[in-house]
Amino acid sequence: MSIEKQVVPASQYMKKNLGISEAPYEAYLNYGYVLLAIAGADGEVSTGEMNWLLNHQRMVGAPEELMEKYKSFDYKSAKLEELLSHITVDVSTWSSSRTLLYHAIQMARADEDYSSEEQKAVKKAAKLLNV
Repeated sequence: MSIEKQVVPASQYMKKNLGISEAPYEAYLNYGYVLLAIAGADGEVSTGEMNWLLNHQRMVGAPEELMEKYKSFDYKSAKLEELLSHITVDVSTWSSSRTLLYHAIQMARADEDYSSEEQKAVKKAAKLLNV
């Protein structure tokens, strides 16, 4: 089995607040990539935005090796359509779409500049997610 398909136990935060006990490695990876693509829609992922992502992903239990992958990800070439289809968890009642959009806005605002390009990227993701 490839590492992308391996299941990673969720953090206590995820278990307690979202009822999620585990998620595929690929879901953690692509969740972060989607956030990077949205926050980087203005051409840059600022230090504040990257720090927000790294802190958030650690809080939810993402494997530590993903932090380096996030830092080197080519968010400027990312395709939201492809990344969004690889985010799954073990709870059907959790609204991954709404949570992802909420986190995207939080991350994009982490540098106190929620640009029009970032707003457009959030709207595009919302449309793709049927929200």
